[in-house]
Amino acid sequence: MESASVPTDEALRQSAGEVARLLLERKLMLVTAESCTGGFIAKVLTDLPGSSAWFDAGVVTYSYEAKEALLGVNPRTLERTGAVSEETVLEMVSGALARFGAGAAVAVTGIAGPGGGTEGKPVGTVWIGWKRRGGYAHARVFHFDGDRDAIRRQTVAAALEGVQKALAQ
Repeated sequence: MESASVPTDEALRQSAGEVARLLLERKLMLVTAESCTGGFIAKVLTDLPGSSAWFDAGVVTYSYEAKEALLGVNPRTLERTGAVSEETVLEMVSGALARFGAGAAVAVTGIAGPGGGTEGKPVGTVWIGWKRRGGYAHARVFHFDGDRDAIRRQTVAAALEGVQKALAQ
């Protein structure tokens, strides 16, 4: 399990502020594609005044059908690897960029609990993907501890940290 502590609202706000600064500096817009966080990343970002200058769109895709229809995730990918997989999150982040005018994207899919976990994918398993337009998508798996809120907060923090790293390159 990840050893990170559960981020506070203020910590998430600060991280979102850094994402905003980097997006503005680079004159880029961001799109989010979320499953287990249910729009939490988009909420934290758009809580900042002036976010319309750098936030393009947020898509919440819980079901397989929504991932397919809204993000272009291949049904065979979902059948073969499931929603919580590297392959799925890479298709989510790529699909988000393909469908919106943003220059950068982040996607998350995972098991926030308390149910839904399996031996191979326990509660707290989260895949996060990042991509900049014209670049390659990359993803990382996390194993977070805690209750549903703690897992979702840690996911938001990791997603924002990854956006910062992607924009710094």
